[in-house]
Amino acid sequence: MKATVVDLRYKMNDVLRALDRKENVTVLYHGKVKGIIVPAKGKEHKKIKDHPFFGMSSKDTKKSVLDKLNDLRKPRYNDI
Repeated sequence: MKATVVDLRYKMNDVLRALDRKENVTVLYHGKVKGIIVPAKGKEHKKIKDHPFFGMSSKDTKKSVLDKLNDLRKPRYNDI
């Protein structure tokens, strides 16, 4: 798809639909190519599995959330 700067301003929905269709959008300014907008590739959502808070309520039910949070913050605050 080709779009002028005015199209980017007033017809952004059309540009976004073209990107959803995995089309490159060529941006024109005074009839000359200024750039190309390429659709994003890769995974959209990454799941967090290694973070200390992930599943903390089911693993460690003996400590409260605030106690666990203080345990996680200790190394950072002891360094100051």
